[in-house]
Amino acid sequence: MSKQRVTRRQFLSYTLMGVGGFMAAGTVMPMLRFAVDPVLQAKTDTEFVATKVKVDEITTEPQRVEFPFNQIDAWHESEVIQTAWVYKDGAGEIVALSPICKHLGCNVNWNDEKHPNRFYCPCHKGLYEKDGKNVPNTPPMKPLDRYQYEVKDGILYLSTRAKEVGGA
Repeated sequence: MSKQRVTRRQFLSYTLMGVGGFMAAGTVMPMLRFAVDPVLQAKTDTEFVATKVKVDEITTEPQRVEFPFNQIDAWHESEVIQTAWVYKDGAGEIVALSPICKHLGCNVNWNDEKHPNRFYCPCHKGLYEKDGKNVPNTPPMKPLDRYQYEVKDGILYLSTRAKEVGGA
């Protein structure tokens, strides 16, 4: 019976491939974990934050509401202050609109003297109706985003992110 012996060249080749593979795994594994870790985190679909607004105090006139919450980005935690325009529509339903213009991201204002009963973006003269729909032939091509809401113990809770409602 003859044993096949490993030559010096094969031994060196196996050793270098093993060390190289170990180094590659040490480099790739942290990057792979960084990419996959957010997917594996258990998250709720929508997170709601309490505002300081009592539902009984909401009128048909849009009012600016600020609501702070803690946001975690990787290892950094910071306080974010979101803003919404909140009012009750004709049916008594609460409407919470994002103040961010869909044209270039400026903040819209409500009911100034030149644009009564409309949201107006001063950056590029964008106009929105009270319900957030964009006015045709003005720069924004989509309506204002809407926040989801909940009511608990008479207090308004808003989602941390506004969602698109479609185009006009």
